[in-house]
Amino acid sequence: MAYDCGFTRENHWFRYRAAGIIVENDCVLFAGNANEDYLYSIGGAVQMGETARDAAIREVCEETGVPYEVDRLAVIHENFFDSSRGSLNGLSCHEITFYFLMQPRGTQLLHSDSYTVGGVREEMHWIPISELDHYKAYPTFLKEYLQDPHDSIVHIVSDERKI
Repeated sequence: MAYDCGFTRENHWFRYRAAGIIVENDCVLFAGNANEDYLYSIGGAVQMGETARDAAIREVCEETGVPYEVDRLAVIHENFFDSSRGSLNGLSCHEITFYFLMQPRGTQLLHSDSYTVGGVREEMHWIPISELDHYKAYPTFLKEYLQDPHDSIVHIVSDERKI
């Protein structure tokens, strides 16, 4: 049995996550589902004993149905936020995500058959990078990050807690 690297203590929630940044034809891939009013990055929890790189490959394949390969580690994101929805409602959240830039395949064709932990079907959305600011999509830093090329790992800290 696989165990996710994360825990909840009192009103605090922590998760170690890995995700893929997938860009094809000047579009970036996001996921969404009928229960949420926003789009989110392709990825999920790192499991105990699993590297972030392997978790990103696994999660990207689970969600897209396509075995993408990793190009390189692109972003380490420390994210702090207070949640007011779903299973995290009322929790102070701390999430660390390793974002890997995935190698382009030259096609946007996917074979997704992905569902959330709650059993809701996920839909994949190719969003033109030039139009990202017109979407409610997380993480928000991708809008700016994808505007310029980067050749080193970027460390980003986001703090959206209501203090």
